[in-house]
Amino acid sequence: MGAFGAVKRIRYYSPMTQVIIVGLVCFLCPGLYNALNGMGGGGQLDPTANNNANTALYSTFVIFGIAGGAIVNLCGVRWTIAVSGMAYALYSASYIYLNHSKNSAFTIASGALLGMGAGILWAAQGMIMVSYPSEQEKGKYIAVMWALLNSGGTLGGIILFAINYHSETDSLADGVYVVFVVLECIGAMLGLALAPPAKVTRSDGSSVVLVKYTNAGKEAIGILKLFIDPMMLGLLPMCFTSNFFYTYQFNNINGALFNLRTRGFNNMFYWSTQAGASAVFSILLDNQRLTRRMRGLISFGIVFVIFNAIWGGSLALHNKYPNGIESGERLDFKDSKRAAGPIILYMVCGIGDAIFQNLAYWVIGALTNDNQKLSRYAGFYKGMQSLGAAVAWQLDIK
Repeated sequence: MGAFGAVKRIRYYSPMTQVIIVGLVCFLCPGLYNALNGMGGGGQLDPTANNNANTALYSTFVIFGIAGGAIVNLCGVRWTIAVSGMAYALYSASYIYLNHSKNSAFTIASGALLGMGAGILWAAQGMIMVSYPSEQEKGKYIAVMWALLNSGGTLGGIILFAINYHSETDSLADGVYVVFVVLECIGAMLGLALAPPAKVTRSDGSSVVLVKYTNAGKEAIGILKLFIDPMMLGLLPMCFTSNFFYTYQFNNINGALFNLRTRGFNNMFYWSTQAGASAVFSILLDNQRLTRRMRGLISFGIVFVIFNAIWGGSLALHNKYPNGIESGERLDFKDSKRAAGPIILYMVCGIGDAIFQNLAYWVIGALTNDNQKLSRYAGFYKGMQSLGAAVAWQLDIK
């Protein structure tokens, strides 16, 4: 019994177990948020409220993404992730109010609160994902995390597709949002199952973190130094653009061209292809037969080629449907002649997103193994990413 207990304890405190736990949080919180956002307009016919909510979300995300690493270092991962996860449930619940009141104020306010929570959650997630594994396994751990996150988006797509299969409307009903709220609350509570970083050990017996004392003053100085750190400044263009394309893909491809059930159908494949793409890409990122520099250059080349193909296809699609498609005539997945090309393009958009994010986190993880620095680096990445997203969502309104 004692040996069995020891095995359980070792497994619980292993980096992979901890990454899986935080991955399950992402599965049910950011993953389902992605599915809802991927519907275009948050599942509403008029995307204005969703655009304004996302602008508020990413505006506060800028601040709390950058400060999130310091908050995680000061408060620990368990409660910061659990409390932050509840903001996703509040955001989904706000659309029930919007359905009945047609007043977007609560949705916009909940978006701002979600930006605060998400900034902290992603800083904690990023720190765990890139600092817990050894150098040779970082690509694999990033792929596991991304697979779990995008499985949440896939599950959300399945729910949205199944519930709306016979729907004649172009907006989601209350019951859909209720399902999302319940699942997101469960996901938030899973954060409490995480172990303190100081207790997590790798298979070789090494700790994932050297326990160091920190305080608010030290963390504030650490945040300010990010803005003069040459490595962070060099990554700024990648950070800024890493979610910029979501607005166009969600609102102007999925939301503007497809009917409600096909938007859910598309979400299933947009997010599920990301899980597969991450797994394949991790093989390259962890390939020890190539130097780290060579792996980085090849990965960058792949991202460059795929994104140019995506935007070329998007331009052709935009020229075909410059003003979208009227509500009653939108594309349905059963109409293969009209819908097949746009659906495939949307799936490839998901692949592009996955390899972009995997490369970004792999680069960040290669900069240092210090978990406190990595929590700040991850926060900076998400903060600058959110600045770009806030600009993109407002541009869509204009």
